[in-house]
Amino acid sequence: MEECLCIFDKIIMSMSYKYLIIFVIFLSVIASGCATQRGSVRALPGFLQNPIVDSNITLSKALEKPAPEEFKKRQRLVEVLYYSFDGKIHKGQVVIEKRLVKDIKKVFNAALENKFPVKSAIPISSDVFFTNGKWNEDNQSMMSNNSAGFNYRKVTGGNYLSNHAYGFAIDINPVQNPYIKADVVLPPGAVYDINAPGTLTEDLAIVKTFKRLGWKWGGNYKDLKDYQHFEKALL
Repeated sequence: MEECLCIFDKIIMSMSYKYLIIFVIFLSVIASGCATQRGSVRALPGFLQNPIVDSNITLSKALEKPAPEEFKKRQRLVEVLYYSFDGKIHKGQVVIEKRLVKDIKKVFNAALENKFPVKSAIPISSDVFFTNGKWNEDNQSMMSNNSAGFNYRKVTGGNYLSNHAYGFAIDINPVQNPYIKADVVLPPGAVYDINAPGTLTEDLAIVKTFKRLGWKWGGNYKDLKDYQHFEKALL
């Protein structure tokens, strides 16, 4: 930085006072550039440095719920940042198939940049969803408006494995974005209101990003609506 400053010593001495303030601003920009060239790294804004932690578990803990080993070994734990409904930055975790890690990061970055609120992102094997000696993760996760990916289970109302079982799917804000088929609404009592914060619609950056990356949105299903659900089957 000293090298940058010395270039302007004589110029400063000869300048009229009325231009001095403008020149000082210009000089600070040049000095900042010199510091960058010397290898300094600009720190992240404070509000991103100290997020509220919703989940901070290990991958082994995130995969604690029983599932075949060949399914578990393909999963990865992704840390994500997001605005929550309290207007603050939170940090959570998503378990997803290893080939979809980059996609999940891009989607949550889009949500963060556009201040789309996400209630929480907590893996379904968290102790939060283990009560009375059994896993109640799916219902509890939905009722708590939690966003989650990998979950070894069958499809809702069916007998074959869900794409969640492979780590090929994620649900976002279930309370604002319910599963609706005839009279069945999950979570119970949820209402899809496009004017409510956290509700997914076609025009939002998070939905557009999912689609651009090749994911299907349950809000586009014909025989039912699964507004919370996104999937990208890789089998």
